[in-house]
Amino acid sequence: MTALIAGGVDCDLHPAVPHLTSLLPYMNDYWRDQVTTRGMTDLVSQSYPLNSPISARPDWRPAQGKPGSRLEDMQRQALDPFKVAFGICNPLHGVQMVFSEDMADAFCRALNDWLAKEWLDKDARLRGSIVIPVQSVEKSVAEIERSADDERFVQVLMLVMGDMPLGKRHYWPIYAAAERLGLPIGIHAGSAYHNPPSSVGWGSYHIEDYVGQAQAFQNQLTSLIVEGVFARHPNLKMVMLESGFTWLPPFLWRLHKFWRGIRMETPWVDRAPLEIVRSNIRFSLQPVDAPPDPAVLHRLFDHMQSDELLLFSTDYPHWQFEGNDALPEGLSSDLVRKIMIDNPLATYGRLKHEAATEMTP
Repeated sequence: MTALIAGGVDCDLHPAVPHLTSLLPYMNDYWRDQVTTRGMTDLVSQSYPLNSPISARPDWRPAQGKPGSRLEDMQRQALDPFKVAFGICNPLHGVQMVFSEDMADAFCRALNDWLAKEWLDKDARLRGSIVIPVQSVEKSVAEIERSADDERFVQVLMLVMGDMPLGKRHYWPIYAAAERLGLPIGIHAGSAYHNPPSSVGWGSYHIEDYVGQAQAFQNQLTSLIVEGVFARHPNLKMVMLESGFTWLPPFLWRLHKFWRGIRMETPWVDRAPLEIVRSNIRFSLQPVDAPPDPAVLHRLFDHMQSDELLLFSTDYPHWQFEGNDALPEGLSSDLVRKIMIDNPLATYGRLKHEAATEMTP
């Protein structure tokens, strides 16, 4: 087993909302009445079916309730064993599936306040991602600005499958707000299910949805690059969460070839796609979609041409590895330090500032 380094950053933890009623204390009277009057029970996405094996490791699955819904479980099963200094909470609650802009806004606001009160307040290691109502760009910007007042929120969270490509100018005010406040955009696997999760329509089985997530990340990365997001927002970082990363080298080879061939179509893309990825895009480690042979993995890292792209993550409580084997075999201690500490701190400006402050005598 590759040895862990204490003091790392886990960039992808998933605290679960125990029940929709858990958010009621963080809603105003109108929305509390709406939830109870309508008989709303929960907002559960099919991206992670509760009883699917990959949705929770057997030893991380509680006897009752949702996996990841208890802080003490996360502390005992993830924060303590992996010796992290910081853990970034990415709550996957089905607010992106709501069509109403006003309802989505109310749920996102409540979800962010719930995360701060029930998790961040209770463990100094935890940090949060701001969940935004992407149904309304205006409300999304307002929620980013509101929640960002709490320095413990270090990222803005979006899903990889929504209503349109993420490079579209429709979303640029969100990116402008995140860049101005020094917050990366975390793009997580998952879907609003307003559109089929594949380019050829609806599949029959969960595996088709799950495998198709990597294709969605490729589509979105193409959109973000060719639409010119990083030409407009050069200091914006984006983190692909649960995207996998072994597809990156062949994807970039193909994109680079066609960018060179038809670059007159997008003159604002004034750097090669690989250069943009190196400067602005990062990828979470888990799930590691590489063969178990360390030699093959090292060749893959060589093809990626950078040791700064990967960020440590456990994807707690999802089932991606056994025991404490969160890191692939055969990584050097220098590369482990890059993945666990250096790369995350370089990506998350608020964590870097806090870590530097703590080290200052």
